[in-house]
Amino acid sequence: MTLSYTRLLQFYKQFGKFYDRQFGDFSARTGLSMREIHVLLFLANNPGYDTARDISELRGLSKSQVSQAVELLAAEGFLLRTPDEADRRVVHLSITPAGLPLARECQTIQAACGQRLLAGLSEEQVWQLALLLGTVLDNGSHLTEEESI
Repeated sequence: MTLSYTRLLQFYKQFGKFYDRQFGDFSARTGLSMREIHVLLFLANNPGYDTARDISELRGLSKSQVSQAVELLAAEGFLLRTPDEADRRVVHLSITPAGLPLARECQTIQAACGQRLLAGLSEEQVWQLALLLGTVLDNGSHLTEEESI
């Protein structure tokens, strides 16, 4: 079987559209854009990765997108910025008590997307898929590191 890169790209686009649509009602109700939703979800799902730089590098959002989202979320009282004690140039981000219910609702929507995506796969198949995707992502990470050298 030949791996079809066209099919991989097709999946990426199709799932991205589906995923964004699942947040439509939430976005309309809260006024949050997908950019802000991505930032909230990243912070909720990745303890220990709590800087704008972490979000930009690991989530693949531009620095300006992250900056704008953080600014809005902080202004709304959903995020707290705390300067690092050892390095004042570093600012840690945390979800406030007011932002926590929003983050949890986003996680619920995200989990439902994942369940729909993996419907029909056994636990063993999901486990194998996770291993394979981990390897592919690691390979991709190494490739982008090689190009930047």
